[in-house]
Amino acid sequence: MTEEIKTAVLTGNTYDIEEIIVSKLDSGLEAMHCLQAMIDGLEKSGQLFEKGEYFLPELTMAGDTFKTGMKVLEPHLAGKEREYFGTVVLGTIQGDVHDIGKNLVGFMLESAGFKVIDLGLNVSAETFLNAVEENSADVLGISALLTTTMLGMEDVVQALGKAGKREKVKIIIGGAPVSQKYAQDIGVDAYGSTAPAGLEIIKSWMDV
Repeated sequence: MTEEIKTAVLTGNTYDIEEIIVSKLDSGLEAMHCLQAMIDGLEKSGQLFEKGEYFLPELTMAGDTFKTGMKVLEPHLAGKEREYFGTVVLGTIQGDVHDIGKNLVGFMLESAGFKVIDLGLNVSAETFLNAVEENSADVLGISALLTTTMLGMEDVVQALGKAGKREKVKIIIGGAPVSQKYAQDIGVDAYGSTAPAGLEIIKSWMDV
């Protein structure tokens, strides 16, 4: 009964996902089962991406379909606790308005069972710090696509240090200009070269 939902996400069917989910709910399928089917589809798309059978457009469409489906499901999931492996705060550094890579990481984390707090684009060090504190985040992920903006990542690390929060959260950074050396230079815990690589690092931290 859930295969149609999974397939819709896997194939990036943003046009029909809402109607499909409404139909399943009307026929008696539990909202949590619908959610799990969407997660399964998103997870499968991530696996195909890792194998080189899916590319960025397919993965992005799967993520968009997941988000569209969630708009229908959220009212039905209200008040129902979902168990998470951990909480991850994500954002693109201040001055940068590129988010494809960050979004992919977020989609993959959600499908793997993490609670994701996506701060969006152009995020300041203060906003990152507040989000980590307010959500008791286990992991902070920072993205940048420009060499000029990636320098702001160090400001976030320093802000966390001054607030006494640095040792309480793992930090992973990623993006085209970022490197393992830069991650070491600014004192973060890891560099994710790709979205799947970032996911595996975070999963290892949470013993998933």
